[in-house]
Amino acid sequence: MTTTLNPYLGFRNNAREAMEFYHSVLGGELTVSTFKELNASTDPSEDNLVMHSQLVGATGLTLMGSDTPARMEYHPGDNFSVSLSGDDEAELRGYWNKLSEGATITMPLAKAVWGDSFGMLVDKFGVTWLVNISGTPAA
Repeated sequence: MTTTLNPYLGFRNNAREAMEFYHSVLGGELTVSTFKELNASTDPSEDNLVMHSQLVGATGLTLMGSDTPARMEYHPGDNFSVSLSGDDEAELRGYWNKLSEGATITMPLAKAVWGDSFGMLVDKFGVTWLVNISGTPAA
């Protein structure tokens, strides 16, 4: 069981282009999923936006990114977050619970459309955290 800590970059509508560029720089394997592919589109204009991308570089470096639909706030310069992900539910829920103290929960930790448990919060220092627990039942 492994937990990883990764930067997660937010883009307005060019995540695919950015992640393909980083792929050309870092090598490795790039996966890209759109809002439509993950059945998460609420507006046809979002269909081809990137809901999640992950680049695992040849040396093990991992970088994630996504587009930000027009219905969501986007602030260039503040478009990053930290992602904690893995399959150790107790460990990740423990991090979630501790990070939640004094935080603003922007998405409760719950079953996501891709089948994992996922949650987002902004901690008391203003840092956005994403927690993804692989293959867990609904919270």
